Amino acid sequence: MNKTELVAAMAEKAGLTKVDAAKALNAYVDVVKDQLKKDEKVTLIGFGTFSVVNRPARTGRNPRTGKSIKIAAKKSAKFKAGKGLI
Repeated sequence: MNKTELVAAMAEKAGLTKVDAAKALNAYVDVVKDQLKKDEKVTLIGFGTFSVVNRPARTGRNPRTGKSIKIAAKKSAKFKAGKGLI
């Protein structure tokens, strides 16, 4: 399912227009992004939790040449599905 299909399904399920459903979805995504940028969790009971994890710097290997390379530390988004999701 892509974004267009998701918006159409949301509009049908909630009795909204596709424009309103798209605005709601975009607002949801924006709020989740903003919270993750602040290192905050977003938890939806029965759905799951979005959080930020810190990945430490590490040494990797270039698959083409086999040489060791340094991979910088970074923050990454993580989603953990809730028990009621499936």
